[in-house]
Amino acid sequence: MRTVIFIIQKEFLQIFRNRSMLPIIFAIPIVQLVVLVHAATFEIKNIDVAVVDKDLSTESRRLIDKFGASGFFNIAYSEFSSSKADDYLITNKADMVLEIPAHFERDLAREQKASLQIRINAIDGQAAGLANAYSNAIIAEFNKQVVIDWFRLPKIDGGGKVISINESYWYNPYLNYKIYMVPGILVMLVTIIGMFLSGMNLVREKEIGTIEQINVTPIHKYHLLAGKIIPFLVIALFELGFGLTIGHVFFKVPIIGSLWLVFGVGAIYLIVAIGFGMLISTMVNTQQQSMFISFFFMMIFIMMSGLFTSVESMPAWGQWLNRINPVAYFIRIMRMVLLKGANFRNIQEEFWSLAVYAAVVFTVALARYRKVS
Repeated sequence: MRTVIFIIQKEFLQIFRNRSMLPIIFAIPIVQLVVLVHAATFEIKNIDVAVVDKDLSTESRRLIDKFGASGFFNIAYSEFSSSKADDYLITNKADMVLEIPAHFERDLAREQKASLQIRINAIDGQAAGLANAYSNAIIAEFNKQVVIDWFRLPKIDGGGKVISINESYWYNPYLNYKIYMVPGILVMLVTIIGMFLSGMNLVREKEIGTIEQINVTPIHKYHLLAGKIIPFLVIALFELGFGLTIGHVFFKVPIIGSLWLVFGVGAIYLIVAIGFGMLISTMVNTQQQSMFISFFFMMIFIMMSGLFTSVESMPAWGQWLNRINPVAYFIRIMRMVLLKGANFRNIQEEFWSLAVYAAVVFTVALARYRKVS
């Protein structure tokens, strides 16, 4: 045990003497958290709309005002020419064209129906789908209001009573996307510290030649790996706590569940991430090689983890492959504990998966490391 403590002391001294590593450990993750929480969002706002109103009636004006007042659309241009509005789409000055044909109000009054056209820039399919959904919701609300105002036909159920709908959103009542993103981004940040820096730390010993001096000492290899894992485990848990504080104070992320459970599972997960970095470091000879291989695996893990898109939306083979993705397990645990107040019983499947993963990865890293001079 004393041997491990001496190695831990040596690692902390080495980390804090390296001035280039300190910003990577403390400053960059916090900046990434603040920036990514605002940038990594699927909420679509300020959709620029070019309006072609060929009717110029009271009802067409009311419909346009509904789009402008929705908070999602910005009436950027108003034209009488369809081709001019399409030019705005081509040059990316507008994201959508709302064209209201002539006699729109007259058709509503006489025939009780009317048509209009929406053209959306669908290069970004996700944004186009949301813009279409927002538009349909606004038009449906406008249509319902026209029915009530003009024809006095309230929406009723079979018993002749007006239908009243009370909506309730659990766990995220205001549909704030930051609440959904912060736990996932925190997982990504502690993974960077665990996988990247721990792997590069051991490879750096190879590059500067100190690993040869350590190899000729009577230190066992499990002492060496344990001494290298624990400092980054402590630093990453500190980063996790600091990130949770920022998320709670500045982004109003609720912490409903147990913090002891979050940090306990976090420690298991970090053994996986750090062990993975150590495993990579036993297979390479330079920090550059370690960084590239870590980046390769990390990109796959993060993109398939459910951080940005739902895992359930993936094809069946992708969901099956995600069973070996430790990032997906920890993101799921973080969201369940912090936002839903889940207890250990609710997350035990993910917990035991991470525990087995940690044992396997650390064992393989220990077996791969060759303590030779």
